[in-house]
Amino acid sequence: MNLPSELREGAKISGAALGANKLRSVLTTLGIVIGILTVSLMATAIDGLNESFRRSISALGSDVFFIEKFPWDSHGKWWKYKNRRDLELSDARAIRRESRHALAVSVEASTSLPVSYRDRSASSAWVVGNTEYSPAVRQLTVRDGRFFTGAENAGARPVCVLGSEIADKLFPREPAVGRRIKVGALNYEVVGVLDKFGPFLFANMDTQVIIPITRFVADFSRRPYLLLTVKARDPRQMDEAREELRGILRKRRHVPPGAEDDFAINQQEMILTSFRKVSRVIASVGLFITGLSLFVGGIGIMNIMFVSVAERTREIGIRKAIGAKRRTILLQFLIEAAMICVLGGLLGLVVAWLATLGVRRFLPVAMSPHVAALGFGVALVTGLLSGFMPAYRAARLNPVDALRAE
Repeated sequence: MNLPSELREGAKISGAALGANKLRSVLTTLGIVIGILTVSLMATAIDGLNESFRRSISALGSDVFFIEKFPWDSHGKWWKYKNRRDLELSDARAIRRESRHALAVSVEASTSLPVSYRDRSASSAWVVGNTEYSPAVRQLTVRDGRFFTGAENAGARPVCVLGSEIADKLFPREPAVGRRIKVGALNYEVVGVLDKFGPFLFANMDTQVIIPITRFVADFSRRPYLLLTVKARDPRQMDEAREELRGILRKRRHVPPGAEDDFAINQQEMILTSFRKVSRVIASVGLFITGLSLFVGGIGIMNIMFVSVAERTREIGIRKAIGAKRRTILLQFLIEAAMICVLGGLLGLVVAWLATLGVRRFLPVAMSPHVAALGFGVALVTGLLSGFMPAYRAARLNPVDALRAE
């Protein structure tokens, strides 16, 4: 017999053997189903987490610098930076005046306050002090009305721009623009409503109320913690822009030559680098733990295959006596083990796909083709590895000894 014929015959015999022991086959397959299910769900969840983070972090912009006291890659050494001087509004004005690489410079300070309109309220809105340049730097789009102007910011006018969720909550059936709301205990006129932004990292950008930074300082905090955001004019010259910003701030803040900066210039790539490290650790630990369930399932298959070889020793002896080769016997039991695992793998993938449909509301997850291929491949390899020792033992049986078996 040639190899294709042996494979067809082995598949036929293996199918008949599995059908003759349905309960045992089902229970053995169940272990593989659980293993493939956990591996597939873990891989899909990791992909979904990475995609969600990438979507959120893209809002920062790869051409934007974030200047503050603390570096994003401080590695827990916050005590080293906490005594640095806070940034000031004059630092932003100096950058705007002196920088050749800065397209737009904004300032940000924030706090949490209740906002209300008549009998409707939001108990914890994210109140943000910004400048007129914030839409360009923060990638904000105004849905209704307008953003506040430079004159309104310079004059500390009590105006505000609402996030879409806050606007819909306070004004479900009427336009928000032109109304006066209370931010804390103070009145502000709504001049614009932002388009829906969506979640950003662990914050909801649609619950923000943006007011002029000058008004924020006057009403809520005399010395707020400021974050300066600078959008570069040319994304291809980020290194030059960064060095220019360092020079301007060191001169403005009187940092002596050779001394360490008393500020940090952060970029999107810092967060991405840190997240990749954390993501690799999570993936390694998660896949190791879920791999244990596959290992247990593989041990179960190996045990069942040894039992199957023991039960069919006489059958093996008869086949070898009439001319079956060792390769034929080996393939027969390998195919049987592979069939159990492939069937279990397919069932596990189906259950995992159904589970991802319920998780989509929390994470942008979808079972990708490479995860399905990974699950199917892992199932097949598990079957071949688990079935090899029992199949090898069956192939090595002496026909005379096998025929004597009871």
